[in-house]
Amino acid sequence: MHAEILFENGWVYTGNDAGPLRANLAIAEGRIIAVGTPDELHDSVTPKTRKVDLQGQLVVPGFQDAHIHPIFAGIELLQCDLTEATSAEEAMARVARYAADNPDEPWILGAGWSMDFFPGGTPTRELLDAVVPDRPVYLVNRDHHGAWANTAAFEAAGIGAETPDPEGGRLEREEDGTPAGTVHEGAMDLFNAVKPAVPYELAYQGLLASQQLLLSQGITAWQDAWVPIPEGEHADHLDVYMDAAKAGDLKVRVIACQWWDRTAGMAQLEAITQRRDRVADSFDHHQLNANTVKVMVDGVAENYTAAMHHVYLDHHGHHTDNRGIEFFEPEELKEFVTAIDASGMQVHFHALGDRAVTDALDALEAARDSNGSNDNRHHLAHLQVVRSEDVPRFAGLNAAANVQALWACHEEQMDTLTLPFLEPGAEDRHYPFGELASAGARLVAGSDWPVSTADPIAAIHVAVNRIAPGEDLPPLGPESQKLSLKQILDAYTQGSAWINHLDTETGTLEPGKLADLAVLDLNVFDLPAQELHRSVVTQTWIGGECVYDRALTRNSQAQPASVMP
Repeated sequence: MHAEILFENGWVYTGNDAGPLRANLAIAEGRIIAVGTPDELHDSVTPKTRKVDLQGQLVVPGFQDAHIHPIFAGIELLQCDLTEATSAEEAMARVARYAADNPDEPWILGAGWSMDFFPGGTPTRELLDAVVPDRPVYLVNRDHHGAWANTAAFEAAGIGAETPDPEGGRLEREEDGTPAGTVHEGAMDLFNAVKPAVPYELAYQGLLASQQLLLSQGITAWQDAWVPIPEGEHADHLDVYMDAAKAGDLKVRVIACQWWDRTAGMAQLEAITQRRDRVADSFDHHQLNANTVKVMVDGVAENYTAAMHHVYLDHHGHHTDNRGIEFFEPEELKEFVTAIDASGMQVHFHALGDRAVTDALDALEAARDSNGSNDNRHHLAHLQVVRSEDVPRFAGLNAAANVQALWACHEEQMDTLTLPFLEPGAEDRHYPFGELASAGARLVAGSDWPVSTADPIAAIHVAVNRIAPGEDLPPLGPESQKLSLKQILDAYTQGSAWINHLDTETGTLEPGKLADLAVLDLNVFDLPAQELHRSVVTQTWIGGECVYDRALTRNSQAQPASVMP
């Protein structure tokens, strides 16, 4: 077969080799037909072949984000976006400016504030009252496990001193019990009945805004880790994906991970499988599928809701009686995970604390004992703390470790809101990527954007160094928890392709596979480890189509991905 496109004069990392090859890569009909030297590919090149001069750049398989929230992130980009704020003062100024610019919005909605801006990670309602006193304000924090509201919002929701903490949630309170301004986990749901619904058009535009950004970061496929069955007037994100795919607006390959509602019980499985089948009947599963279920096992460590085997400490270093929150009793978790597995669906766990990890692995073991082995490819995301005795169970259960590598470093939130409240020695058990890999666990990678940046290069830098780009802090944990460049790059490509059931078509660059790839300006294998973050994506290709070109966007306003050359 003759090449329609030829990448030449650069490096190619196929994923099947120890490092990059000085080679050309030939594409035809959207697929890779050959990787080799100019002499080896000579016969496939014709005068009609389009040549792409890499000028020494590196081609890698397209990145696949195995845990991300693109539609929610895009909606937040179009609302009151606080992700770029660097202080409490700046966050409040952004809220005031957004409110002034949008005088007709009945509620000020948004997200992205950092807990470390505020004492104890819990801002007060009075801070928001000072900048927006006349309308309800409701702002989700960066990790999306808590929210900050003003007095008008609490009043609109009918939340007062007499309102009990809901199961699976907590309100910060003043001395007399009045809500102080911050709510955690399930307490966020207390506002659902009065907050404006997210309209369909906003969700659709949010998807397109997110896709444009993610393509610029070399991401060619993702697993959306939160696609709920909608309530009330809220847009159905599954419909958004299906409509975008039908319209040709969806360029990436998407696995829509359906949300397991912890209040709905086993009855919801029928609706989930029906939604899965509706997608399967209409789309090639390499483009869009919904055969995954997201199960939230626990919360997060910063607000002491991650489920731990050891109790949290208080501000004086004394033991408390709090071990975090398990959103399901272990036996209940085993029951419905076994049913999901029996239905042929993948389970995607949020398991951050070590007790949540144990519960999730126990549930998978129960499912295997009941249903036998299969190829459903279950995975556990986040894995902030994992007990040593649970590490080898990943390989034994064929459960993948879904790592958010960007978090595996010292930073303000980690050092002020997390480590001081965990048992001594917890730092050595934090994000034990190296230990998991050494025990044979399959590593896959995701970002959890918009909790943190979706940029795979930044996450790769941290996985290798255990230090954030540009920081001079010590590495987080022992050297043994670091990953090699190849390990984390493979996790972000072929590892995530495997968890996404896309590995037969993507994840490596070899003949017969789809031409999903990213071009990096620097050969990262030649860079010192502390300089990995310097590399940037210059092009992204999906199915042999260039869907992002940095050279074009630097000289003009970013174009919608659907009109990229």
